[in-house]
Amino acid sequence: MNWESYVEQMPSTKRARMRRQGRTWTAAGVAAGALLVVSAAPPPDGGQSPGTDPTASVELLVGRVVDKGAQRCAVEAFRAQLCGGLEQRLVRATARGAGSVVRDASSRGAAGTSAHTVLLPTDAASPLVITLAGPGLLTYVTVHDGHGRYVGGVLGAKGHRWANTEPLRAGESYTVRVGAQDAAGTPVGVTMAFRTAPPTQDGRLTAEFGPKPGTYGAGQIVTASLSHPVPASDPAARARVERALQVTSEPAVEGSWHWVDDSTLHYRPRTYWPAHAEVRVLSGLDGVEVGEGEYGGPSESLRFTVGERIEAVTDAATHEMTVRRNGKVVRTIPVTTGKAGFLTRSGVKVVLGKEYKVRMRGDTVGIKRGTSEFYDLPVFYATRVTWSGEYVHAAPWSVEAQGEENVSHGCTGMSTADAAWFFDMVREGDVVEVLNSGGERMAPFDNGFGDWNLDWATWRAGSALARAAESPLAPPAPSAVSASAHGPSRLRPLT
Repeated sequence: MNWESYVEQMPSTKRARMRRQGRTWTAAGVAAGALLVVSAAPPPDGGQSPGTDPTASVELLVGRVVDKGAQRCAVEAFRAQLCGGLEQRLVRATARGAGSVVRDASSRGAAGTSAHTVLLPTDAASPLVITLAGPGLLTYVTVHDGHGRYVGGVLGAKGHRWANTEPLRAGESYTVRVGAQDAAGTPVGVTMAFRTAPPTQDGRLTAEFGPKPGTYGAGQIVTASLSHPVPASDPAARARVERALQVTSEPAVEGSWHWVDDSTLHYRPRTYWPAHAEVRVLSGLDGVEVGEGEYGGPSESLRFTVGERIEAVTDAATHEMTVRRNGKVVRTIPVTTGKAGFLTRSGVKVVLGKEYKVRMRGDTVGIKRGTSEFYDLPVFYATRVTWSGEYVHAAPWSVEAQGEENVSHGCTGMSTADAAWFFDMVREGDVVEVLNSGGERMAPFDNGFGDWNLDWATWRAGSALARAAESPLAPPAPSAVSASAHGPSRLRPLT
């Protein structure tokens, strides 16, 4: 008997209770639950590796434990679907990165399309488990939420299973990136997104703001994660929500919200934050009717400050980084960036976190062991600028090339002394821009904070209030003033 049949045979009261708790799904995807979307995304190395089999793939079992007795389930039992209280779906990662969902984990025949969605159990306290369904090796798994916070996890010693060590939050969106190798060693990858069910308390719409209180750089983005989605098909509801999310700053600046998806908004000023700005973010949703019979609930406000305005601009053509503090050049650093085949992303990025020591391995970005490009190095003074693993860091092995040529695998390398200085100088939210690298443009939302790569007109087009203002029947919207950033990330590189 499958899960849906089992649920339908339950008494109606028990069925209703389980649905309120978010522990059921249906084939049509209409029950309360966490939505899992498998998207067509680049494999870990940014593209199919030359000479690899384009048909290579690895099947992954992705599941949530809904019974505490199943938390210690062995890998073999998980693969055989013998874990009590466990619900799972089969996902295929490919060399082209175009993942798909196999509709029924017990029948590995037809795969779904890249746009297919399924629902997972939603108990925020239960583990998320990703394991191989057949031969292969997991090389990395990263999970982060809409605020950019990483979820801690452990990759098993044999590289067959990953499980989170920190609880998932209710009513939160998560992005999951998985890198793997098939039995022949071909790198494959897939990006997944899911959302846990909103908290059951009153079922009212609330917002969680990022970053945490603190001091951030001039490029930091303010985030708002809604407790449940507000679809683009209801622009009036989106406008009510956006109008209630108020951002003010001293000094005042021009800024706007942008809807990233149905439950996530980002806010940024038209230009970078002024140095020493004081920012306050609060929600006026409590008691507001968002939609027919749907009301907002209370949300915690946020205050933070902006530090010195630090901008680090790397010109990959001249192999130099120029660091400015409040508009004045304070240091010019010889650097090396990505070589052919590993070009550094161009555009504006934002510092996501700093790690004194990181172990960097080629197989985490799709470089096979035993090849001339493979590396396995301890790296010091590493400043992260993308979720996928781009850093500014010390590279003592390439000092002779720094200032002369680009020889890295995509990161920006410099001497240990310069990297230590840079590490001490910057903080989360500081601006790191790369020019003339020839690499792909930094994406706005799915690999860090690339929001600044959208021009102001495009950014404003993502605001429900801006669109409402274009309607002659729409009431004037109060002007938003300012906002800021995102909380400190808990970054855990693969070891």
